[in-house]
Amino acid sequence: MEKVEDKKKTGMYVNVMKQFNQAADIMNLDPGIRKILGSTNSEISVHFPVKMDDGRIEVFNGYRVQHNNALGPYKGGLRFHPTVDIEAARALAIWMTWKSALAGLPYGGGKGGVTIDPRLYSLGELERITRRFTFALGENIGPDVDIPAPDVNTNPQIMAWIADTFASTKSASTRMLNLHVVTGKPVGSGGLKGRDRATGYGVVASIKSWAKLKNVDIAGKTFIVQGFGNVGFWASHFMLELGAKLIAVQDASGTIYNKDGFDTEKLHNHVGNNKGMISGYPESEKIDNDKFFGLDCDIIIPAALGNQITALNADSIKASLIAEGANGPIDVDGEKILLERGVDVIPDILCNAGGVTGSYYEWLQNKRSENYNISTVLHMIEEKLTESFEKTVDTADKYKTDWRTGAYIVALERIEQTYKERGVFP
Repeated sequence: MEKVEDKKKTGMYVNVMKQFNQAADIMNLDPGIRKILGSTNSEISVHFPVKMDDGRIEVFNGYRVQHNNALGPYKGGLRFHPTVDIEAARALAIWMTWKSALAGLPYGGGKGGVTIDPRLYSLGELERITRRFTFALGENIGPDVDIPAPDVNTNPQIMAWIADTFASTKSASTRMLNLHVVTGKPVGSGGLKGRDRATGYGVVASIKSWAKLKNVDIAGKTFIVQGFGNVGFWASHFMLELGAKLIAVQDASGTIYNKDGFDTEKLHNHVGNNKGMISGYPESEKIDNDKFFGLDCDIIIPAALGNQITALNADSIKASLIAEGANGPIDVDGEKILLERGVDVIPDILCNAGGVTGSYYEWLQNKRSENYNISTVLHMIEEKLTESFEKTVDTADKYKTDWRTGAYIVALERIEQTYKERGVFP
């Protein structure tokens, strides 16, 4: 019998292809270009041995899927999670192509990771797993080839290990020219100031654009967040700065509720001291997981994994807006119900593009040997996402379709134009 998690992974790829085909039909995408974009350029699977702390040898499975590089190097995260496989990486890589194209960045789409639960390994073991995975990928990644970034369960430290390992395989004269093989590095290792909050900030920038369009005041609005990692925390942080109130949070350890609102900094500190989990937070009421999405609130920010909102729970949603901080948190059937009920959805390839946009500026500052200050970084991210939101809404209006399809069409038109101008070799 197929496991629930396997269905979710398969569903992500099915979803992204349904969304692609719907947009391609509406815009009448060139048939040849449709064939190109309907498949991936390469799918890399590596199996590599690592010595554990107790001397045992374990073999790990790692993946990198490269969807399309018509606009530039492949770009996308690496995640360390038990659900990582080629199928999941394929869907996420395709989403990255659309996300980069929509944001107007000179990137294609890639995604990958290692099939592990990082909580089961020591810091030394994680370093050896990361370095060995990097070595196994070899020339399949590079600052002008494929540029990974942090994703689920990966962080700046892991990016620093990847950069150091990759650069160490190069000659001494070119070593420093290869450190931007990844983005999301620590600031001291060439990272971007503000990159840690870029995705969450972008989510809130998109919500601000929605509020302006709808003539809504965010102050006083209630919201709930699924996932309180990097994206969930920073999105909550910036929402509170705008006067909104966080009343519920859900992660793998359960669901907590506080009608008076959470102090995001206190909750963040609790999570940092509780193995990354919200469970046990004192100033909260524990509620059933299946009641989370049906809570009475104005805005939902799903910032965890894919396929969380489906036909099974979409009818229970009371919020007027869902801002997708995660990739693919709403499946096709669930979204159909939401749109019929008049719920606005800011699609993932727009809403969470602050991360790849921040990564672009890190990559750029490394190439130029520059350093941007944090206010400049956040301003540039908001400017990009505001422009993308406006293009998405205008295109959706033009084609009389929903915002997700509108966002896809903006991305596909840009890639289609590139192929038509350059042609296809030979």
